[in-house]
Amino acid sequence: MKKTAAWLVRYALEQINVKFTFGIPGVHNTEIYDELDQSESISPILVTHEGYGAFMADAVSRSSDSIGTLVIVPAAGATHAASGIGEAHLDGIPMLVICGGVRNDSQFEYQLHDMDQHKMLAPITKKTFKVNNHEEVVSTIFEAYALANDGEPGPVFVEIPVNLQLDKGEIKELPVFQPKVKTLKQNIDDQLNQAVELLINAKNPGIFVGWGGVEASQYTTAIAEIINAPVSTTLQGLSAFSAKHPLHTGMSFGPAAVPAATNAFKECDCLLAIGTRFAEIATGSFGVTVPENLIHIDINKKVFNANYPAKVAIEGDATLILAKLSEKLAQTNFLHSDINKTKQEKIAKDKQAYIQEWLDHDSEDRVNPARFFLSLREQINDDTFVIADDGNHTFLTAELMPCYHPKHFFSPTDFNCMGYAVPAVIGAKLANPHRQVVGIIGDGAFLMSHTELFTASHLNIGAIFTIFNDGELAQISQAQSVPYNKKTCTLLPNLRLKALVEASGCCYIRIETNDEIGEAITQAIELSEQSVSVVLDVNIDYSKKTRFTQGIIATNLKRMKLPTKVRMVSRALWRRVK
Repeated sequence: MKKTAAWLVRYALEQINVKFTFGIPGVHNTEIYDELDQSESISPILVTHEGYGAFMADAVSRSSDSIGTLVIVPAAGATHAASGIGEAHLDGIPMLVICGGVRNDSQFEYQLHDMDQHKMLAPITKKTFKVNNHEEVVSTIFEAYALANDGEPGPVFVEIPVNLQLDKGEIKELPVFQPKVKTLKQNIDDQLNQAVELLINAKNPGIFVGWGGVEASQYTTAIAEIINAPVSTTLQGLSAFSAKHPLHTGMSFGPAAVPAATNAFKECDCLLAIGTRFAEIATGSFGVTVPENLIHIDINKKVFNANYPAKVAIEGDATLILAKLSEKLAQTNFLHSDINKTKQEKIAKDKQAYIQEWLDHDSEDRVNPARFFLSLREQINDDTFVIADDGNHTFLTAELMPCYHPKHFFSPTDFNCMGYAVPAVIGAKLANPHRQVVGIIGDGAFLMSHTELFTASHLNIGAIFTIFNDGELAQISQAQSVPYNKKTCTLLPNLRLKALVEASGCCYIRIETNDEIGEAITQAIELSEQSVSVVLDVNIDYSKKTRFTQGIIATNLKRMKLPTKVRMVSRALWRRVK
């Protein structure tokens, strides 16, 4: 049979259950777009910028069983998309990038968009492919998809030369995609037995979960209950353990954590770490104290002993490993000696005290973050997706907004790219049309990707985009104020947010004071359920610092060399005197 590469791309994407593609058509991919338009199962989505399309694709992968997919033009399309590809790469999110390419049969040099995309994208992808003929199209996309999901997930790039898309070529067969069944690559009984021994003999065991454990929450819960261990999470893994569970403590566990976590892990003598790299944000700028008895489970063996030495390291899929570990622990008939619930009661007491500390804070004529989040949590469904951008609001959300379902909270973490949440809200809502989706977005981050509000309005995305509006790049602005006594390039230009939102076709609602919170959220939810895109403009109070901010400032100051510390303190004092 004879088929064009464009037709073969559509066939392959349908086989691997792609539901949406994101990108912008150009001369090197219009044939693919024409084919996608004829698909009964794939919806091609036009975005205003390929980088934001990549964030949408990222959110599809995080929130559904379909892989987020880009269809972009070469050169500028690839460089624009690179921020979103880089985010997926460092956060371990599967993504498929289908890109047009210049003709591979041309006698001419210096074709339009002619550049080596593979060298450029190699550092932020698991692998790049260039298809050379029609016979390779389907098998390459199948291989790219498998690689994107195998081991630690990540983005994979496939270039399809435009002449192959235009011309028909001979195809021997059309293979049917066969998904791989996840298995453990090696026998781990010895490591599991060592882990069981350490856990049952520990006086104060603890559990630390990252995104790598987000699909294993049922087993994490079972293990926590057997050994009565407090559970903390990374920022990215915030949804990996339900905040409703009495052993849940919050994000991280060191000096940059909320009191419930700091106190619960203070005497931790054995730590079960699941699907975490112990990266900078997760550890509060490497401020945590990890016990000698560390059991580290991860699908990527490179993370073992990178920052903290492991007594037991177990490589593999966390769900498969924890299923076996929970079974072995259950067989011991072990119940931790601390069965009188005092640990759980202390966690609950610490949580309530911290919320009260925020409620007691006088926000004057601005909106108190805790009051906002309490009202939001009360009014939205338990299975609402909450997506935070990068900024001060991220850690407010992590500390004050409980998450109850796996994969229902996410945020740009290791690549830490501002501008993520507006497009990510759109991607998550497309992938989950019957779920509520709420974005928590700083005004600076909003300015980066606000053009996608036009996409949201056009697609009738019934989601809520919450803008924490204070007129500054708050996180950096706060970091400047103490050592520099001034704010350089962190004060935002006057933003006529209402005009911008209404120009995009979205609905605008302003929350000026605490008294307006409840009614405004109710109105926003009602509108979103009518497929209206809503922007909540919140006059937020950032004057009270999160525990995360307080903790990392102290940790980093302590780690500075003495001359640097003296110089920074002296400069701050001198500028205040002046």
